[in-house]
Amino acid sequence: MSRSSPQLDLHLDWDGRADSRGLAAALRTAIRDGRLPAGSRVPSTRALAQDFGIARGTVTRAYEQLVVEGFLLSRQGAPTTVAARLGDPDDVEDVPPTADWSVPHWDFRPGRPNLSAFPRRDWLAAGRRAMRDASPGDLDYGDVQGHPALREALADYLGRVRAVVTTPDRIVICNGYSQALWLLSKALQDMGRDAVDFEDPSLPQLRAIPASLGLTVRGVPVDEGGIDVSALRGDAVVVTPAHQFPLGTTMGSARRTELVRSAKTGERLVVEDDYDGEFRFDRQPVGSLQGMAPNHVAYAGTASKTLAPALRLAWLVLPPHLVERVRTHKRHGGLHAPMLEQLTLAELIRSGAYDQHVRRSRATYRWRRERLLEALDGLRLRHVPFPAAIDAGLHLTIQLDPEGPAEQEVLARARKRSVDFDLLGPCWATRGEHPAGVVIGYAAPADDAFRPGLDVLMEVLDR
Repeated sequence: MSRSSPQLDLHLDWDGRADSRGLAAALRTAIRDGRLPAGSRVPSTRALAQDFGIARGTVTRAYEQLVVEGFLLSRQGAPTTVAARLGDPDDVEDVPPTADWSVPHWDFRPGRPNLSAFPRRDWLAAGRRAMRDASPGDLDYGDVQGHPALREALADYLGRVRAVVTTPDRIVICNGYSQALWLLSKALQDMGRDAVDFEDPSLPQLRAIPASLGLTVRGVPVDEGGIDVSALRGDAVVVTPAHQFPLGTTMGSARRTELVRSAKTGERLVVEDDYDGEFRFDRQPVGSLQGMAPNHVAYAGTASKTLAPALRLAWLVLPPHLVERVRTHKRHGGLHAPMLEQLTLAELIRSGAYDQHVRRSRATYRWRRERLLEALDGLRLRHVPFPAAIDAGLHLTIQLDPEGPAEQEVLARARKRSVDFDLLGPCWATRGEHPAGVVIGYAAPADDAFRPGLDVLMEVLDR
């Protein structure tokens, strides 16, 4: 209903219900739209009540609400007016979508598990059990280091599956691996360390984290045996020894021994990013580097590759001297991992359902990797898997045929077909000539999309 007050030529969009909230909303809209300009007088409560045929108390409550919110200004003995600071109406503009937010029809981006295989039934059952047994205190903010139940479950799981040597008091639950790396970078700064080495190639968005804090970041070459330990110069080094990302190699025993020796002598902190260590297909997974030197290697793991990135659950297993430093920065930095998800994951691990899901996923990813390799063999162009890549993980890095199209051309052609994957080029930390390649995440497609998606992917790569 639209009515006009005799004291003010104003039409309010209001259905006339005797409800102070509805009247307040109509007045609020009129103020935002500029129909009630800054400094203008609004009708008295008596006049507006008579005009709308409603109780004066309804108008009074609406005015009082708008005064509290800052839309109206009321002074003793003076008429109520529109607050001056709201005189210019704000136009609510749509924010254009970011260019990189688009979901491809055929998704082969690396670093993603098969989300269609998320164990929903097991997760819901674990969540119900966790909530049934949770105390009121479990629903509080909780320990900044993470819920003890999850840390205890992880200490057992990591020792059993990844040969990690730890106790629950040395584990910190993080809001994703990016936060874990940020916390370690802050701890390094506390100790007066200012340089971090990364494998070259490696994920540029991870190298950007310590760089954003002012630390010097260097790339150190990787070959079939892993990172060149003799070329390390930083106070810390971030490595992916079980399955190097993105080349797919594993660190050899001699390099592992050499790297651990450099950590034990106090030269540097070794950060082990064990992002997909559970997924080895041709043999038992290689144990963690941390197990060789628990007091000198910081181990990082995540549920993003086994379950789903949306859970925002990662963990650090820390040398004793880093625990309190990391706790302090986590306390001040906020973004704690969600407590209910922590409790659910703890129950999922304790019940054995987590191990079962990993085993099912391992079988699926092994089959998918074999199908991808078979498809590559049938191409006209000679794209080949990166030399020395092991039979493991959620991705395969492919060197492009030198006689074929360049990386960007291949990606542009793929996106026209709504196919997406990553390029090897941006992963290189040093300038110069590097092999061209693409990084194919064969775990990402949904169950019913892998086969048809693989056909389209091969058509793109073979043109």
